[in-house]
Amino acid sequence: MSKTKSAGEKAAATAEFAMANGADAIKAGFEKALKSYDVVIGFGKETAEAYAKSATVAGKGVETINNELYAYSKQSIEDAIAATKAVMGAKSVHEAFEFQSDFAKSAFEAYVGELSKVGELVTATSKESFAPLQGRVQAWLEVVQTTRAA
Repeated sequence: MSKTKSAGEKAAATAEFAMANGADAIKAGFEKALKSYDVVIGFGKETAEAYAKSATVAGKGVETINNELYAYSKQSIEDAIAATKAVMGAKSVHEAFEFQSDFAKSAFEAYVGELSKVGELVTATSKESFAPLQGRVQAWLEVVQTTRAA
């Protein structure tokens, strides 16, 4: 009977050992999952901040472009009115034609210059607004590697 008792004690000891290690394993797994969750939440927060920053920069860029186009439009209208007055006040048809030709040339040059300026503004705004988002893919890969390694 002593063998039976020692076998029972061994079984009980094995069960206690398994319970203790099982609880430790569950606790360790839970802690690992919690750390990974914190890393993922941190990534999400940083990504949201990057999107907010990007949207702010894009909004300011669109406002700048809008202001530039407004100023150009206003100046174009003023120039057209001045040219119309000059043409109407011309003393001869030849003089009116020269005023109109000069206006057309300067209006075209101003238009081309404005297109270049707006193009540069769009390019700069695009670069600035995408800058906060550029590192987010690399950051996600780092989050995945960190959570796998943990």
